[in-house]
Amino acid sequence: MSPEIDDTAATVTPPQKFTALSRMFHWLTAILIFAALLIGFTMVNWLAGYATLRVVHMSIGALVLVVVVLRIINRIGHHPPAWPPTVGRREGKAVIWLERALYALMLAQPLVGWAMVSATGKPVRVFGVLPLPRIAPFNIDVYSVLRETHSILAYLLVVVIAAHVSLILAHTTVLRDGMLRRMTFQLRRSTK
Repeated sequence: MSPEIDDTAATVTPPQKFTALSRMFHWLTAILIFAALLIGFTMVNWLAGYATLRVVHMSIGALVLVVVVLRIINRIGHHPPAWPPTVGRREGKAVIWLERALYALMLAQPLVGWAMVSATGKPVRVFGVLPLPRIAPFNIDVYSVLRETHSILAYLLVVVIAAHVSLILAHTTVLRDGMLRRMTFQLRRSTK
């Protein structure tokens, strides 16, 4: 059963927003992950560009790891705003677990990628110049397991992101409760 929703209250009352820093981290993470996934899926199917795309993909992965760690630190210090009244108890619990899964995948994916490259025996370099320490032994069997894990995590990340976006879009377009506005930046209009 869905509660009755007063459309005027949902659209007139502005939603509480995340802090500006939280919103910045959110959108930066989204852009980086979208780019990493797009480049990752492209590079495994385009042999001519593989070497170049691999460097870019690894560099973006390292940036994702740094941004997600900073985002978690920020999140610990800044609790999210209250959900709109359209979010019920069960949905709230589901959203919390979805968010936890998303954070776990955003951490695990670049770490597994880093370990996978370490297991190849090749140097791990961000932007082709900044060396990172190896976090896995040089071993073809370890590499194979990590490569498969990296692929599975990529698909899981796509599924969890799709669920996240779908929930936000449902709330924004169907329930019209301002859920998306909690994470957006509003451009100020000039007053003359």
